[in-house]
Amino acid sequence: MSDEAELARQAFGERLRNLRKDARLKGRELAELTGLHPTKVSRLEHGRQNPSENDIRVWCIACRAETQIPELIATYRDIALMWEHNRTKLRGGMKRVQAQGTPLYESTKLLRAYESICPPGILQTPGYVRAVMQATADLYELPDDIEEATAARLERQRLLYSGRHRYSFVLEYGALNIIMGGVDTMIEQLDFLESAARLPSVALGIIPANAVRRLWGGEGFYIFDDAMVRTETFIGRIRTVEPQEVAFMARVFRTLQSQAVYGEQARKLIAVRRAELVQLRESS
Repeated sequence: MSDEAELARQAFGERLRNLRKDARLKGRELAELTGLHPTKVSRLEHGRQNPSENDIRVWCIACRAETQIPELIATYRDIALMWEHNRTKLRGGMKRVQAQGTPLYESTKLLRAYESICPPGILQTPGYVRAVMQATADLYELPDDIEEATAARLERQRLLYSGRHRYSFVLEYGALNIIMGGVDTMIEQLDFLESAARLPSVALGIIPANAVRRLWGGEGFYIFDDAMVRTETFIGRIRTVEPQEVAFMARVFRTLQSQAVYGEQARKLIAVRRAELVQLRESS
């Protein structure tokens, strides 16, 4: 994913270079006209430095391409959204990150989410969220704001019951297998998934472990209406608002959806895993 963002930056730099060449300006001439250092001109054209919006404006003016300013700025804003490193994102604490995400959930009418290793955040129980936050704090060596971050994430759960939002979730069966916070925590989590699947606002599908696949499992992703797609790795998060990419990920979601079971069949899979955990608890 970071490679995709890097390629996008390089392509943007190429567009700036082509504007300069079309204006028949040398790099030093452009630097003089814009007040940019010649080294910065070179770094921007090779995608090795991020431009400011003012850099884009003065560049276009110097190249007599003022009409391209709005489109170029919009394009670069999309690129800037693409990649966000987790270490940078979490620098202000986990509570801040969770709270910042809530307005997006509030404004989204249809949330589609696929997860292969854990339940979606909005469907996580307090104990499960605490375990996730503790693991995150340990991994990234963060200050202890676990309780505050847990409360901030759980605050979104009210949206499940508001009647103003719809949710479509697809989980791999493997997402039920990974134990976070202990066996009792995971049993509680499965109980909540089973009850959430009965909510009128929620469609919960589970892809059985033995399903014949039309598409392989992969990293989780979230589609907010038809406006944005977000996915995350250990290193960072990628977001895109490019309509073609959002449409493609919606197609991916539909394919994964077609492999899932719903209703009573999904609840049976949850019950099977719950029984395994109860047996594990009794034998330990």
